[in-house]
Parts: sequence; structure tokens; C-alpha cells
Amino acid sequence: MQLIFKILKFEFSNVLRSKWVIFFFLFFFLTSYALFSFENNTPKALLSLFNLTVYLVPLISLIFGTMYFYNSREYIEMILCQPIPRNALFIGLFLGTSLPLIISLIVGILLPFFLFGNFSEGLNLTLLLILISLLLTLLSIAISFLISTIITDKVKGLSISIFFWLITAIVFDGIMLLIIYLFQDYPIEKFILVLTLLNPLDLSRTLFILNFDISALLGLTGALFKKFYGSNLGIIISFISLIIWIGIPFIIGLRSFNRKDF
Repeated sequence: MQLIFKILKFEFSNVLRSKWVIFFFLFFFLTSYALFSFENNTPKALLSLFNLTVYLVPLISLIFGTMYFYNSREYIEMILCQPIPRNALFIGLFLGTSLPLIISLIVGILLPFFLFGNFSEGLNLTLLLILISLLLTLLSIAISFLISTIITDKVKGLSISIFFWLITAIVFDGIMLLIIYLFQDYPIEKFILVLTLLNPLDLSRTLFILNFDISALLGLTGALFKKFYGSNLGIIISFISLIIWIGIPFIIGLRSFNRKDF
């Protein structure tokens, strides 16, 4: 544990000075500042902010995590020459890469909210947005580390990371719309509900949007989503699904890292 903390401390200070982290903070700070200061309706501002966050946080985290791992290969090879457990190194790298992004995201959103936000209307939604963004960051870093560990070629690894984002952010929605259109005469609402659990971005979007009174616009499917994801059981299952989405690529990446010949 002490060894993990030492690696984490070094990686944290190293990543914290990265231009990517500075950009991450400035982007969300300026965006949140603009939305909260010019929009009197705090929930509406949070919804607009979430629509940016749910797409940009995974994309930036995937690209940054992939690039950082590949650029750290010489450092990893040097550390592995020492009698250091690979598990400790991988966990330290993972946490040291994730935490600066998470902190910059939290500070970038909370500062403008404390200055201009309506606490009575938006505090719970803001905390939910930050929690979802935190999980998406950890998920994206875990997947980027998995890809970087398995794929040796930097260009191919980065391409796969971006392709994964395209599938989850854009293509998956198109497939769901196609299924709904083709089988609109059949009772597929429960199947669509289960299908949503297979995409962390769709699941995150559903969890957040259902806190607003717009689910009726989705018809019977929206009502079913509201009934399930709005219940305590649905919320628990949703967050467990997101944690599983983090855990599976992390564990597979850790095992691949332990077997990899650098």
C-alpha cells in the first residue's frame, strides 16, 4: 500500500502539471461560469452542462489516458527493472492519472456553481453530475489503460480508443433508434431498458435526464425508464453497472500488464 501511494504521489504531481489537465479545468470552469452566470434557471444550465460533459469527459479521458500510458513506457520499463510488484505500479499509474482529471473537473464545475448557482434548485443535480462525470473518467482511463497494455502500436491504440468512444457516444444510439423503428409494433421497451445498461454513456444520460420532467416526451418507453431508473432499485442497479464497467477493463488491463513483456 505504501508503494502504491509513492507511485501515486509521483504520478499525481506529474500529471497535475500536464497541459491536458489545465485545459480540462479551464474548459469546464469557463463553460460552467458562462452557463451559471447567464442562465437564471440552474437546472436548465446543469442540463446543458451535462450534455457537454457526457460526451467530452469520456473522449478527453480516453485520449489522455492512452497517450499518457504510451508516453510513460520508458518510465514503466525503468521502474520494472526494480523489485517493484507490477500490481502496485499499475494501480499507482491508474490512480495518478485519474485523480488530477477528477479534481480539475470537480473544481471547474463547483466554483462557478458556488458563485452563481441556486443551491435549493441545483445542489443535488450538481452532485449527481459530478458523480457521473467521476465514474465516466475512471471508466475511460481504465479502458484506455487496457487498450494501451494490449496494443503495442501507439497509433493503433489511440485509434481504437477513439473508435470505442464513437461506438458508445454515436453509433450505439443509432442502433437503438433503428431497433425501436423496426420493432415499434412489438413490446420491446424492457429490451431497450436492458440494452441501455450495456452502454455507460446512455446509462449516465438516462440517470441524469430522468431527474427532469421531460420523460413524458419519450412516450411509453420514457414512462418505463422513469419507473425503473427512477426507483431505488433502478438507481442501485445503474450505479452497480457503471462500477462493473470500470472494474472489468481495470482487472483485464491489470492482468495483461502483469503478463506483458515490456
